[in-house]
Amino acid sequence: MKKHILIAGGGIGGMISALYLKKAGHDVTLVEKNERLGGRLAFVREKGYKVDEGPTIVLLPDMLKGILHEVGIDDSSLDLLQLDPLYTIQYQDGTSYTKYSDALRQLDEIRRVFPKEDQGFLRFMEEMTDRFQEGQQAFLEKSFHEKRTFFTKANIKILMKLKAYRTVQSALKKYFSDERLRDAYALQTLYVGGNPYEASAIYSLVSYSEHAHGIYYLKGGYASLADILEGQLIKMGVHVRKNEEVTQLVFEGKRAVKAKVNDEYETADAFVINGDYPAALKQLGLDEQDRRKYVPSSGCVMVYLGLNKMYHEAPVHQFFMGEHFDQHMKEVFQTKTIPQDPSFYTFNPSIIDPSLAPEGCSVLYMLVPVPSGDHINWEEETEFVEKMVDVLEKRGFPRLRESIVWKKVRTPNDSLREGLFEGGSFGLAPNLYQSGVFRPQVKVSETDNLYAAGASIHPGGGVPIVMQSAKLMASVLLKDLNDRKEVKRSG
Repeated sequence: MKKHILIAGGGIGGMISALYLKKAGHDVTLVEKNERLGGRLAFVREKGYKVDEGPTIVLLPDMLKGILHEVGIDDSSLDLLQLDPLYTIQYQDGTSYTKYSDALRQLDEIRRVFPKEDQGFLRFMEEMTDRFQEGQQAFLEKSFHEKRTFFTKANIKILMKLKAYRTVQSALKKYFSDERLRDAYALQTLYVGGNPYEASAIYSLVSYSEHAHGIYYLKGGYASLADILEGQLIKMGVHVRKNEEVTQLVFEGKRAVKAKVNDEYETADAFVINGDYPAALKQLGLDEQDRRKYVPSSGCVMVYLGLNKMYHEAPVHQFFMGEHFDQHMKEVFQTKTIPQDPSFYTFNPSIIDPSLAPEGCSVLYMLVPVPSGDHINWEEETEFVEKMVDVLEKRGFPRLRESIVWKKVRTPNDSLREGLFEGGSFGLAPNLYQSGVFRPQVKVSETDNLYAAGASIHPGGGVPIVMQSAKLMASVLLKDLNDRKEVKRSG
């Protein structure tokens, strides 16, 4: 029997949810408050230039392509380009370390930069191969909305094997004695806004995955995925409503019966939230559904630049480390103060994609991890941005300032205004007690027919993982509809 499902929010999680549910034969309405779909997958556009506003590093390509294939999107729609080298890390002492997909080149590079660390790297890759496979099956591909399904002997065994009780940084001491190399394999927790000195060692699997599965670039920019998905939504007949907002859900007991969309009420058989979960619950007046005190991920200061030249010698992805990475993480996650000597990331995609800027020109993107929260007025901290542009010019992009055609800045204040929880850029922080069963699940607790998908929902942040949360959510929702049908029949 065809049911009506209403999805509040047209981010990647909402779009993938809609495609799975429509494919199952249901009537699906997707409501998005903005004039465009895609959420954090967006472009900054200016004067004939465009650059990704949010995610830039395409990881877990098999998961990404597998899910797209399941919702009817063919590989030929995606122009994925594998990067090798993956990226370069620049240290304050002048050392430069490059990561590769090719194992032999990587070993040569480790022996060149970090002599005597090669055996540790081989051990890291070997041990992580097993762990990744087990971890993916046990945790990424399962929902824990029924808590008992998490606390099984098999899962506890895998968690112990993954050293989940340790932090990423401490777990890496087993493999690498040089602190700089540990930093190189710990900083990936920042991809999901986590502190490598606090995040569970499970997240070491991200840096392993870069070598094992590769890093990719989507031609035209990662945000072009949103256009591909929107085309499929329209093709499949999902009702897409932009510039409209779900502002309230009305319950009868544990069952949501209608949603207030702008000023009108609409009924549905099931509802899905695809906003940033804790902020979305608050906005919908559902604070009572989940009273936990959540910890947000880090915030970011992003600087987007349009340049009148190309930096052919600079890699697509680079990390520039501050002198004391641990101090920077302390400022971001503990003291919550403006970083004094931050590490930062740069994205220089025009060298492989000329479609992003006028001929002979390029775009450049810099991301600086900073504290989330509303206690810093970033509009007044213009000196911080100018200092970072100076550091960028000095450390990697000579004569940068004279090449700038336009500049745009995005801060945690902007993220807050757009409804991201406490201005964090990546949903909930990926600490141990906000991972796995401890993270909000795809079915909202204490409700019969309210579901959720997105970066703050299990399994977590990052585009393919958010897509996986939508897939898990759809399977749980469809099973519930089926079970209800069975109940009605037998009754």
